[in-house]
Parts: sequence; structure tokens; C-alpha cells
Amino acid sequence: MTLAAGNGTTFWYLTRGSGVVALLLLTVAVVIGIVNALRWRSDRWPRFALTDAHKNLTLLSIAFVAIHVITTVADGYAPIGLQDAVVPFLSPYRPLWLGLGAVSFDLLLALVITSLLRGAIPARLWRGLHWLAYAAWPVAVVHSLGTGSDARTTWLQALGIGAVVIVGAAVLARIALGGGLAAARVGGAAAAIAVPLLVLVWDHGGPGRQGWARRAGTPTSILARKTRAIPVKATVPRPPKSFTSNVDGSVSTSVGGDGLATVAISLQLTGGPHGAARIDLRGVPSGGGVEMTAGGVSFVPATTGTVYTGSIVSLDGTDVGAKVRDAAGDRLRLDFSLSIDTSSGSVSGTVTTA
Repeated sequence: MTLAAGNGTTFWYLTRGSGVVALLLLTVAVVIGIVNALRWRSDRWPRFALTDAHKNLTLLSIAFVAIHVITTVADGYAPIGLQDAVVPFLSPYRPLWLGLGAVSFDLLLALVITSLLRGAIPARLWRGLHWLAYAAWPVAVVHSLGTGSDARTTWLQALGIGAVVIVGAAVLARIALGGGLAAARVGGAAAAIAVPLLVLVWDHGGPGRQGWARRAGTPTSILARKTRAIPVKATVPRPPKSFTSNVDGSVSTSVGGDGLATVAISLQLTGGPHGAARIDLRGVPSGGGVEMTAGGVSFVPATTGTVYTGSIVSLDGTDVGAKVRDAAGDRLRLDFSLSIDTSSGSVSGTVTTA
């Protein structure tokens, strides 16, 4: 059986990175747009420079959103298609939170199209449509916290909440210095204060809590890939040292309705720290094997019962290299050298770690 290395991990990192960069760029564009509405200027930053910066940052954020969409679809780990980028709330994967991303993308597309047709649109109508950029921003923030794979990480929560606070402060400055009807100013100030608080409370009770992936609408088949490690009672509360252990187990292959194959290799360690390991591969069937588009590894040493999870970093035939870590941040490099009997579905070999 041949396992061909793929680029699922690369797409996963590109998806995460492009989404974060797009949110940052859109946040800065919104803040500059608010500042520009105050007709602020300086010797170093004349108004036309702010206008150009606002326009270029908005266009650049749309480019990163496009990269985010393309890499998400190409990754193939979750059942997300190109149509889910523009048609909201129909995806089987976290339909509400992914759908909000589609809404934000559609609003930005509408902004670009109307800007290109600005000469053919009445100025008042164009100005009203231009506010769609501001509507796209809060929707994008909620999408990032609600569906991102880093939703429970401190850095993403700080980034999302920080962006909300910064834009809220800009809105308050706009209300305080920009004039207008008193009722509108009071309502705007109340919203600028209330919205960040509501996002903070929602994040603490939603994405920031364990089990959000299931509550957000992640399909059971994807959740199962993350929870198939075998828990073993801990005896020594220390991470395993370097070792080489014999392994044996079984392999199963299934093909989904999308034509992608899933290979699951379950292993038991008979030396070293003992315990269990599992290798999951997903990709396009090819030559009796799989061209991997996504994969993961879990490892539970019997000496600690600690669950290590991570990704495949190298794949050469039936030699699999992986990097895993536990909840405390301890990292291990696992190198599997396997022999697979496709007729019986049995697996044997060794695993080495450092």
C-alpha cells in the first residue's frame, strides 16, 4: 500500500493565516474610513492619502478573503465548496458561522462592483451602498470567532476582541467630534459600547468554552477524527523520553460520497511506554493508496495517559513522520515505519520518538 504525501497541512495554515490577515486589514480599513469621515488631516497624512489607504486596504483585504476561500475549499478536510463562499447558511459544516463569512464576502463583493460602476450610480445611492463595508466588518469578526479552528486560542480571542474595541473607540470618536442629531449620537455611542461587551460575553460563553465545535455544527464525522485516541490510565505524570517501540494493529479504508478515501490505522505499542496510536489519512484514491490532502495523528502513552495530537509532517511510502503535542504544550516527534498487509488489514512495524 502506498501513501503519497499531500499538501493538506499547507492549505490549512494558508487558510488560517489569510483569514486572520483579511480581518486585520478590514479592521484597519474601517478605522481609517471612520477617521477620514472626520475630515482629519496632517502634514504627513493629507486627506487624499487617507482615502487611498482606505481604498487599497479594502481591496487588499478582499484579495486575502479570496485566498482564504480558495485554500479552505482546496484543503478538503471539511465539506466546504466554492458555492458556500457566496451562498450563506447551506453548508453542512457549521452552517450559521460559515454562512456569516459568506455574507461578509458578498457585502465586500457588492462594494467592489458598485465602486467600479460609481459613475453610473447616483452619488447618494453609492454612498449608502458604501456603508456595506462597515456592515461586512462585524459579520467577519463573528465569523472568525465562530468558525475558526483557533477559536479557543488566547491570541485569536485577543485579536478579535481587540479589533472590536478599537473600532468601537473610533466610532465613539466619530460621534463625539462629528456632530449630527443628538438622538443618533446617543444611540451610536450606546451601540459602540454595548457591541464589544456583547461580543465578549458571547465569546466567553460560546467559542471560548470547550465543546464549541460540536455546538457550532461541526459534522460528527469530523469530530470523530479528533476524538479517536484511546484513553489509558496514567501511572507516571511525565512525558515519555526518547524510545523505539514495536507496534501492531489494523488498517481500514472507506470512500465517501465525495470520492475521497479515509484511511484509519490503529496501533498498539508493545514496548517503550506502551499505549496506543492512531494515524488518519484522507485524500484521493491512487494506485491502491491515497494521495493525502489532510491527515492527523494521536498518541496516548500508557505511562501517563496523556493525549497527544498533531499533524503529519512527512510521508514516504509507509513511513510516516508526525509532530504531536499535549494540552500542556509538551511536544514529541513520532516516526512510524510500517508494514501493511492489505489482504488481512493488519499492520506491524516500529515507532521512534524524540
